[in-house]
Amino acid sequence: MSLSAEHIAAAVGSPVADMTPVAGGDINRALRATLEDGRQIFVKYRRGAKAEMYEAEADGLAWLGRAETFRVPGAVAVGRAESAFLALEWLPFAPAAAQGHERFGQSLAGLHRAGAEGFGYSRDNYIGSLEQPNESAESWAEFYGARRLEPMARKAAAAGGIDEKTLLAVDSLLARLPELVGPEEPPARLHGDLWSGNAAFLADGSPCVIDPAVYGGHREVDLAMMQLFGGFEQRCFAAYDEVFPLAPGWQERVPLYQLYPLLVHAVLFGGAYGATAATIINRYL
Repeated sequence: MSLSAEHIAAAVGSPVADMTPVAGGDINRALRATLEDGRQIFVKYRRGAKAEMYEAEADGLAWLGRAETFRVPGAVAVGRAESAFLALEWLPFAPAAAQGHERFGQSLAGLHRAGAEGFGYSRDNYIGSLEQPNESAESWAEFYGARRLEPMARKAAAAGGIDEKTLLAVDSLLARLPELVGPEEPPARLHGDLWSGNAAFLADGSPCVIDPAVYGGHREVDLAMMQLFGGFEQRCFAAYDEVFPLAPGWQERVPLYQLYPLLVHAVLFGGAYGATAATIINRYL
């Protein structure tokens, strides 16, 4: 897909003075555009992208921003060229300051405490390029089973990321979720895809988050994702626990909440992710 300065200008309401390609992650391509009115914006796009995917991302960023704990980029426009694209406020990220990880943990605790209306969200959205259903459920166990594990496991099986035996094991796990998910807690305001690539800092040390897959859910989901691929220091988790103490046994539930992103990766990338998911499922059975 080619994205022209004219496409961007039409969406944001200003001519483009300069465009520079930047890193866009595994799913999207991206560029930094300097507008003639002086603004700098980050533009992400990919072939075949639907406008609702980027509209959901902009909505999720705004929902996180209303908690006033993390700095998030404001949405400038959702545009359409050969495919849709998203223009966001450009944030000049910098290396973490000395107390950056503590501040991140404290900010995450505040985000989670901001809460949600229920288990779910007002609209469906996406994790990576995959649709993520958010219809509300009465309990966290019901939501995690019916809106997360079951549909993603079926996608993973259809994509060849897990085998039929693992898919059947997921069905057995769903029946046990009420006893496995931990003590009841009010729904937290979740980022939903909080790996280190979606966390950043500004030069003044302010922690930032990007690329959300938001919903109201159990706060241990974000903490488990943060530990799946690394990148967060232990002092981040300690600072979180000081502000918003975690329930007993939360560390034993980490693999349970890593299961969903592992199934997502089994759909998108295949490889060993499905085998790791199977190992976790068998652990809890």
